[in-house]
Amino acid sequence: MVKRASRKPSSASPSRAAGTVRIIAGRWRGRKLAVQDAQGLRPTTDRVKETVFNWLAPYLPGARCLDVFAGSGGLGFEALSRGAAWVTFCEMNPQAAKQLSTNLTQLQAAQANVVQGDAVAKLRAGHQGEPFDIVFVDPPFREGLLADTLNALESQGWLSPDACIYVEAENELSTHDAPANWRLHRDKSAGQVNYRLYFREDA
Repeated sequence: MVKRASRKPSSASPSRAAGTVRIIAGRWRGRKLAVQDAQGLRPTTDRVKETVFNWLAPYLPGARCLDVFAGSGGLGFEALSRGAAWVTFCEMNPQAAKQLSTNLTQLQAAQANVVQGDAVAKLRAGHQGEPFDIVFVDPPFREGLLADTLNALESQGWLSPDACIYVEAENELSTHDAPANWRLHRDKSAGQVNYRLYFREDA
């Protein structure tokens, strides 16, 4: 999961593999996966990731997960490593999405797919399949996407009745405009990042 300076990849500077993310725990513990050097991409830190997955530990085994603004895929891959049954990665940048697919192949992880495109538009279009139990939401900073993302998740059939929703946002946002039936479970800050875990209660 990443922060982006822009939603569009730079045409002047093509993306290239220029870094790695590390899987902290689970069956792929210690594995490092390539990350594309697309403009503005920055993976969630290990410190934050460790905290988040401590929060989610009781809910991960067998869960269906959605990584909405996947970027490096660090959160989705961590979920798979720790026992999630399925992860769908959604990423707008074509090169980053291609790298996600390459990393899945290298891990021989069949229980996942990558959807390339505008995450908010896809969420608004609705979901007709099996809902997701855990959703990771980490939109680009300061682009005003968070409220639309959370509302679309709630209103368009994406969430199971008791879903867990992890939200990462810029620290200056005092509220996350979460739907009324989402209960805030945990809330922390690290540097410029505020991160929260919500529990959905069926409306």
